[in-house]
Amino acid sequence: MLFLRFFLNLLIVKQSTDLIQFQFEQFIDQFEKPYKNDPNEYIRRIKIFEKSLKKIRFLNQFRAHENSAYYGLTKYSDLSPHEFKQTVLKNHGSKLIKKKKSRRNTIESFVIPYDIPQRFDWRDQNAVSSIRDQGECGACWAYSIATTVESMVAIKTNRTLCEFSTQQLVDCSTNRGCDGGDICSTIEWMSKMNVSLETIKDYPSESIAGDCRSDSRRNGVQIRTDHLCENLVGNELQVIRMIANHGPVIATVDASTWQNYLGGIIQYHCFNNRNHAVQITGYDLTGDIPYYRVRNTWNLDFGVNGYVHIAIGDNLCGIAEEISSLDLVDIPKSFL
Repeated sequence: MLFLRFFLNLLIVKQSTDLIQFQFEQFIDQFEKPYKNDPNEYIRRIKIFEKSLKKIRFLNQFRAHENSAYYGLTKYSDLSPHEFKQTVLKNHGSKLIKKKKSRRNTIESFVIPYDIPQRFDWRDQNAVSSIRDQGECGACWAYSIATTVESMVAIKTNRTLCEFSTQQLVDCSTNRGCDGGDICSTIEWMSKMNVSLETIKDYPSESIAGDCRSDSRRNGVQIRTDHLCENLVGNELQVIRMIANHGPVIATVDASTWQNYLGGIIQYHCFNNRNHAVQITGYDLTGDIPYYRVRNTWNLDFGVNGYVHIAIGDNLCGIAEEISSLDLVDIPKSFL
């Protein structure tokens, strides 16, 4: 289905106003947009839509390989870049705790290691929960932490996945709730304050920030970390080893150019003004373009079934600038 959408988008050339309007009508129906009968909003959105078509053509002309990223119409294609950042990305705070400086590698110079699996994904070990949708709540930082806790509990216990509460982090941490947050300070707060992260069952999601309702009498897990927001630019081999030998890791990225991403491996036009948090669940070194498998929080209908593939070795999207892994302090008997 994704490839079909891609080839359909390749047909987008200089088009008449009528054809653009026809495509826009299809877009409105496909993504159930609410402004079909609002003339002023319709006109505003179709102008943005036309700019998205031009941007899609521009990005697709750089495809250098059959596995390179391809772009097309998504549910975000009627948003201006500013709106996309404000409604989807929000603002991601950043407080770099530990910074390592090392030489800058390139994809071409990246040396593939042979002492770890050449292809690995914690999804194959049943240690990654299903894709979630953050909606317009800019709590990607909370999702990336909670889902990594889920993975570590599954890895340590060899048990069925248990989903943990993003809402607790939104409500109780010292961040801006649905208006953005900082991975580094949140993990530091959880570790120093011995915060017990509760399950979704005990602390359900509401998609808006509210009063803190955590209860120490309920079962939860506490975390610690030996790798908090490390800068591994030039040492992405370390990122791969952390994934293979320990578990999924948390990264912050610049997702500004993901607005019209459909699939394939991102190699170009992805910068490092980090504004989004994700979980890296795996990697693949077997093809011509080694890449990370990046779990996103924009639902299953985005990208590769909710995932984004990013080339390894050149700090694409700023992916190596702020890497964190988690460990568990103690696991309650109810999770064993």
